Amino acid sequence: MSINFENALGIHEQALQVRAQRAEVLANNLTNVDTPNYKARDIDFRKVLSDSMDMGEGSLAMNTTNGRHQLSEGFGGDGDAMYRVPNQPSIDGNTVEEHVEHAEYMRNSLQFQASFTFLNSKFKGLMNAIRGE
Repeated sequence: MSINFENALGIHEQALQVRAQRAEVLANNLTNVDTPNYKARDIDFRKVLSDSMDMGEGSLAMNTTNGRHQLSEGFGGDGDAMYRVPNQPSIDGNTVEEHVEHAEYMRNSLQFQASFTFLNSKFKGLMNAIRGE
């Protein structure tokens, strides 16, 4: 009997991948906090995760139908990132609000850690099942 990891792990594997991509986008915003005309971006976690699950059997991979198609790996490409509307626009055109980005980054980190902890407990349970404990 084989173990189906998609059924065993649920949505949390994809959630970790989307959270990691979102962390990159938020970190990029923080890096460019002083860059004139830089536009803050973010990923709608729920939408990207939902879209990734709708692609079939929980897969985040994309299929090419033509060898000339240029597809980025999985999700999180420029099409998934949206521009953030600032509460207080900057005079230099930069829309990064450092306190907002820090709060979103920390929230995303905590949610990443929660999914990681859940997956870790699932793996421990699977290992115990394999060992017959």
